[in-house]
Amino acid sequence: MEASIFDDPGLFGRLWADGYDHGELDPRPAVDFLAGLAPGGSALELAIGTGRVALPLAARGLAVDGIEASPEMVAKLRAKAGGSDLRVVIGDMADVPVSGPYPLVYLVYNTLFNLVREQRQRDCFRNVARVLAPGGAFVIETFVPERAEAGRHEQVEVREVTEDSATIRLHRYDPATQVLIRQTIRFAGDGVHMGPFAMRYCWPEQIDEMAEAAGLRLTERYADWDRHPFDDTSKSHISVYRRDQ
Repeated sequence: MEASIFDDPGLFGRLWADGYDHGELDPRPAVDFLAGLAPGGSALELAIGTGRVALPLAARGLAVDGIEASPEMVAKLRAKAGGSDLRVVIGDMADVPVSGPYPLVYLVYNTLFNLVREQRQRDCFRNVARVLAPGGAFVIETFVPERAEAGRHEQVEVREVTEDSATIRLHRYDPATQVLIRQTIRFAGDGVHMGPFAMRYCWPEQIDEMAEAAGLRLTERYADWDRHPFDDTSKSHISVYRRDQ
């Protein structure tokens, strides 16, 4: 993959911050899960965004720090109750530009895949291992790619059609690099608006290998935050990696 706009870690927030909280997911299952891993301690969220998980987790008594590449996302976080109390570093989550140590680091909602190069994903694991306390947990939430879907090359979706606008979404997959590029295009009276997005999707076994290479071992895996068993039919996974004592 040649150099592109997707190498800019702040791109997602600049494009999507304004509408990011619309249709917001319920954070309670994730907060319940994470709070039990570091009760009364500290935690670091990579790509903290607008604080969907961090703010209710801090309300449980954890000292939550964050890393976020987008000042636009952080501005949304600061505008919420308690948002000004969290320590947030503006930077690339792959670099993990903090010192730690933390008993808990987490990266939720498929955001690992926003690092569109394999090496940057590996950098993220290596740097998380650097700031984890001995015995600390690194928790990741991602979807499980469908083999048939990932083998496709193009996909077109009609998202919305009204009397004065139309929105379509185009996907292009590169099975060799596991990179998906998505373009959301809205045609309206004031012109054409484009919303680019990219991800490098991985299967659980590939994520396990990156963690192992960084000195982290898989200790738990579930299908969801409610700890339902993970199996071959699971559409997502919550994986807990630990640094040895």
